[in-house]
Amino acid sequence: MEDVTDPAFRLLCKRFGADRVYTEFVNADAIVRDVASTMRKLRINDAERPVAIQIYGREPEAMAEAARIVEQAKPDIIDINFGCPVKKVAGKGAGAGLLRDVPKMLDITRAVVNAVHTPVTVKTRLGWEDKMLYLDDGTPFIVDLAERLQDCGIKELAIHGRTRSQMYRGEADWTLIGAVKRNPRIHIPVIANGDITTPERAKQCFEQFDVDAVMIGRATFGCPWIFEDIRCYLEGREVPKRSMRWCMDVLKEHVERSIEWVGDERKGIVHSRRHFAASPVLKGLPDFRQTRISLLRADTKQEVFDIMDTIVRDYGD
Repeated sequence: MEDVTDPAFRLLCKRFGADRVYTEFVNADAIVRDVASTMRKLRINDAERPVAIQIYGREPEAMAEAARIVEQAKPDIIDINFGCPVKKVAGKGAGAGLLRDVPKMLDITRAVVNAVHTPVTVKTRLGWEDKMLYLDDGTPFIVDLAERLQDCGIKELAIHGRTRSQMYRGEADWTLIGAVKRNPRIHIPVIANGDITTPERAKQCFEQFDVDAVMIGRATFGCPWIFEDIRCYLEGREVPKRSMRWCMDVLKEHVERSIEWVGDERKGIVHSRRHFAASPVLKGLPDFRQTRISLLRADTKQEVFDIMDTIVRDYGD
């Protein structure tokens, strides 16, 4: 969720009912080197709590030192990212790349757990590729890995239901996440991630696989109110009907918060573009492609807001 879960967006998600928010993942080596742009990502405030700071890296010593530095920001949780599939991370032996080197993954986990007093959690995937999904004895790879991570002292495990090779293609497989949850040797909470895109999907995941929580990622883009929709549905309440005007007002607020956070109008707009351009409320518009292009090209807040006002005018409240 790099360049997505900045404070501006996290506070919106929190307002709409997210039980916990996560920072953008931060590079351990950059933390240790005190890189200003990275250290800025560690800023949190009490309105976000509970909040997790997520770190990634490929060496136990650097990850442990980074965790000690991160702890000074007083997060509620320090989360280790063993799930990022992108080449610039996984290809260099960090993120999901460590699914190919489980001993080192465990060394990193133990090093971080032993370095801090803050609870440590892990986010990972089902495996590196399909042929890694099961061990030679038929045990699911992720079931074995979950036990070993638990033995390292983590307090919680989030699992994305795809392999690294899948990236974000195909459908997430929740059955193997359910296998981890049903393992009698697992006593830490298990969180399901991947394709939690609607209230109905969230309910299905809870009911069929008995997970302790669901983690929502890409479905939040331009839709921070998804948390409220899911909560209403799970509690048997009516899901609010969102007017176009209401949705545009929330997206405008996000733009304004981003500008305030970044401290520069154009940079704030660039930082929030993926949200308003990817918002599901735009996907049903007849001229969605052209509207999206116009939004992506807008350089000022007034331009962005004018386009949003035109959408409301043309497609109703």
